Amino acid sequence: MSQTISALKTDAKAQLPTRAHPDDAGMDLYALEGVTVQPGEGKMVRTGVALSLPAGHVGLVADRSSLAKKGLKTAGGVIDAGYRGEIQVVVWNLSREIIEVRAGDRCAQLLILPVILPQLVEVAAFEEVTHRGSGGFGSTGV
Repeated sequence: MSQTISALKTDAKAQLPTRAHPDDAGMDLYALEGVTVQPGEGKMVRTGVALSLPAGHVGLVADRSSLAKKGLKTAGGVIDAGYRGEIQVVVWNLSREIIEVRAGDRCAQLLILPVILPQLVEVAAFEEVTHRGSGGFGSTGV
């Protein structure tokens, strides 16, 4: 089922997100301006694009595998349905090399997903007991 989402260029030089293939889950986000990311450094990459996500949806900014392979990782990246500002991508260089992101480069991908928005109810204890219980980090072995 095809839906539409309103997209706004906040800068005339911006490129709207695109899908390389019609059935790709993620849409590529494009860098508005070039940035140089030193090893161990984090930078903000502007896209010059804002979206009007429908209520009950979220935009998740994720790595492009080709950049993650080089050591450029995205951080954060939740775009709420009520947000109408420019999408910006936080990237971290985990490599030992300088990474250049040029204007017009695909810098991340955007997944738009439906979300459930439940109300939380405080309880004194959980009614059900699960097999895992409160076992967390390392509880299933190495």
